[in-house]
Formats: sequence, structure tokens, C-alpha cells
Amino acid sequence: MMDQLIEKIKQTQNPTVVGLDPRLSFIPTFLKEECYAQLGKTPQAAAEAFYRFNCAIIDAVYDLVPAVKPQVAMYEMLGSAGIESYIRTIQYAKQKGLIVIGDVKRGDIASTAENYSDGHIGRVAVEEERFEIYKEDFITVNPYLGYDSIEPYFANVSTYNKGLFVLVKTSNPHSGQLQNLDVGGHTLYEHVGQLVETWGEPYRGKYGYSDIGAVVGATHPQEAKKLRQEMPHTFFLVPGYGAQGGTAEDLAVCFDKDGLGAIVNSSRGIIAAHQKEPYRSAFPEKEFALAAREAVLAMKTDLRRCI
Repeated sequence: MMDQLIEKIKQTQNPTVVGLDPRLSFIPTFLKEECYAQLGKTPQAAAEAFYRFNCAIIDAVYDLVPAVKPQVAMYEMLGSAGIESYIRTIQYAKQKGLIVIGDVKRGDIASTAENYSDGHIGRVAVEEERFEIYKEDFITVNPYLGYDSIEPYFANVSTYNKGLFVLVKTSNPHSGQLQNLDVGGHTLYEHVGQLVETWGEPYRGKYGYSDIGAVVGATHPQEAKKLRQEMPHTFFLVPGYGAQGGTAEDLAVCFDKDGLGAIVNSSRGIIAAHQKEPYRSAFPEKEFALAAREAVLAMKTDLRRCI
């Protein structure tokens, strides 16, 4: 699956993944009111507004980017209607030819991890029948319960041509409270990075990168530079660009000498672009998706400048 992601990046010449992390505050008023008129001011209406919003964003950017990354928490909080919106969003994105990274950050004991794996990237058995439920191409996972919490995903990675992004050095401000702890002369995040590099050895593709990738934040460029050197076969999913403070200069260290090796996430900087200048003045509310398209083009230019 990592080979396919790399090929989409090469095709679009754009290592950008659009984070589909909708909030009601991001949804244009006209779109919310349409859903409220149909379903009332309910979680069901919010979930429908999320789906319609996502579809408009996808329609505007699918030819510019290789992938989208829906954050499941935005949908889970709305209950069953939200989960249905999440599933429908994934289906729509894949119909448009996009790779989908499900930002689910699962991490649990082996028996539980097996269920997460089957549901998100494998197949669910109901007697003799098998069903694909969520249909993500990649998911994010948390390794801090150790190997037995990650290993249950590997069979589905191989069997169904899927991928993982394992949390290594995250972009949040206080990640260093744990991830930067000294463990035998190395930081904890370095140790986890070495494990991820090792875990990925059996899953390397033709571009030299494994289907087992790593989440490495743009807000910690020195740490990212060190990890790029220590993890030469691990592809990075890079959060933190834009709204979280990461710049193109910061994240340039995540890429290899060929300009590959990483894909950079932007969420609110793209999907909420219509609420900020210069896009707010340039586009009427009903053209919010065109504002997102312009934000993607601006991000592409910014990234290519530094890679």
C-alpha cells in the first residue's frame, strides 16, 4: 500500500494529505440549516452536514492530492450517525480515487487489537461470511503497549494490502513529557522509531519504504531530522503544519534526497480556509470548497519550495 501512496504523490506532485476533521463551527451556515430543516438540530443532522461538507471538499481537491485523513473522533462523538458519516466519507473518497488514512490511533492488548485490525483494515467474520467494514487503506496506531499491541495488524497489512502509521514523535506541545524521556542513552521516541523500522522490514516495497510508517510531527524539526536518519525505510505521516505552527522549512527534514519519504497533513488550514483571509474575501460562503482548493494549491507551492 505504501507503494501506491508514493505513486499517487508522484502523480499529483503534492505530498499533502487533507485532514477531514469537521466541526460544526467549520460548516457554512447554509449547509447546516439545510440539514437542520430536514433532521432537526440533532446529532443526525450534524453527521449529515459533516458528510455533505466532506463531499464538497473532496470534489474540490481530489485531483490535487493523493490522500485524505478523516479523524474518527469528530464522528464518534455523534454516535451511530457519526460513524455512518465516517464510513460514507471513506467510501466517497475512494470512489474519487483517493487513498484514505483513518486517523484512529488505536492501541490495546493483543485480543482487542485483533478486533480493531479486522474492523478497520481487515475483514469481520459473521459465521462463514466476511465483511469489510470501514475500508481505510491506512490507519494510525499507538505503540505504547508494546509489540503485542501492534503485531495483530500485520496479517491484515499483508493479506489485504493495507498500511499503518505508528505514533513515534507526535506534534502536540507536551509530547516530550513521555516521548523525550532518556531510556538507556536514547530518547523513548528514538527507541520506538527503531522498533518501527525493524517491524517494517518484511513489508518494504519497490521504493524501499515499508507499509509500516511512522507519525512524526512537523513541530519538532530537530527530532524529525534525527528520525529521518535513523529510519531510512520508514515513510512519515507529518502532522503539525500550518495551524499547529509547523512550517515547510521545519518539515523539509522529513523527506529523503529524492523528495519522497513523507506526506504532510493539513486539516483546518484547508477545510476551514473559507473562514480566514485571504480566502474569506475571495469566496462567497457557498463556494467554501473552492477556498479549500486554493488552500491546497498554496500548500503545494509552499512544500515544493522546501523539498
